[in-house]
Amino acid sequence: MGNSWTCFAPKEVRFTREPSKRIPNFLRKSRTGSSSSSSPSRNKQGNKLDDEDAQLRQQAIAAALLFRQHQQNISLPLNRSTSVVYPNPSLGVLKKLPKSSSSRQRSRSDSLLQPHQLVINKDVKAEGLETNHFVLVHGGGFGAWCWYKIMTLLEEGGYKVDAVDLTGAGIHSYDTNNITSLAQYVKPLTDILEKLGDGEKVILVGHDFGGACISYVMELFPSKISKAIFIAATMLSSGQSTLEMFSQQAGSNDLMRQAQMFMYANGKDQPPTAIDLDKTLVRDLLFNQSPAKDITLALVSMRPIPFPPVMEKLVLSDKNYGSVRRFYLVTQEDSAVSVSLQENMIKTNPPEQVFWLKGSDHAPFFSRPQSLHKILVEIAQMSSKQV
Repeated sequence: MGNSWTCFAPKEVRFTREPSKRIPNFLRKSRTGSSSSSSPSRNKQGNKLDDEDAQLRQQAIAAALLFRQHQQNISLPLNRSTSVVYPNPSLGVLKKLPKSSSSRQRSRSDSLLQPHQLVINKDVKAEGLETNHFVLVHGGGFGAWCWYKIMTLLEEGGYKVDAVDLTGAGIHSYDTNNITSLAQYVKPLTDILEKLGDGEKVILVGHDFGGACISYVMELFPSKISKAIFIAATMLSSGQSTLEMFSQQAGSNDLMRQAQMFMYANGKDQPPTAIDLDKTLVRDLLFNQSPAKDITLALVSMRPIPFPPVMEKLVLSDKNYGSVRRFYLVTQEDSAVSVSLQENMIKTNPPEQVFWLKGSDHAPFFSRPQSLHKILVEIAQMSSKQV
């Protein structure tokens, strides 16, 4: 089945410059014995180096001012350029910035990091909303750990965030092979909702199989859920199971079929108890746009997916499930849950609004965290639906 999901705001902003490995022209000439200390070319080169030093000093001063501004919460005009450098035109053309350390090619839709994003963003107003409390629900095989970037961004914006480990997932110690129902699998999530006070609400976010999980609790606790957000997730109709939904693309997704490994803890003559994924194939299946460090984290953290909850058909009513505002986020470079399958779920069970995550694989919390964070905040700030 399709399985699940930049930056941190450092306490201090520093601009460092590594020593250049380029040999200046005047040094090349001196090695051939044809350079003079008073040559015009050397003076020109020296002036160029002075200009570069001046540029770096200017950037450092700009960064320090920005950092102090955010510390003091002073409202000053901020240049919204798409570059992290604020050049002085009199200093000439700037050198190109170094490439990102990410292993993937930068998409044209990727937004460059702004200087004001390097410090805690206090522009986001989490107060005055119906709720500022997010509950993040991972997909099959994943755990709360996959949300670490999104949790950081939301919390820095003043939001309250809970990322749950479902039964047998993440650091939850229960044996996946012993999970027999969806109710048992989502119990850590229902525990959170049961503990909410009177009038308290949350925004549920479900990824992949987490979509079926949040649908289940939407039916149980509709009054405690302000909005439900499905990210490349199983947004099912009543009477449908996740297994049935994914069977719609079974013939067209050879990579998914190759990656699945069924586990039979009760014997081969009994139904599977769990599904694991071939770790040599998950990079292409789930993380084809994600940074290498996040793929490594996933490879050492993923656990098998319990099979009985995947087979369970949901019972959803218009009165309960249908009363919760739903939003869907389509991951456009997804190799696990195809765009056509996502569009089919949207057409069959239309949400209030659909968002498109360009350049995202099946794990947008890794491959497009800033874009995902922006959409989550936008949905959180939407006013109450007019009836």
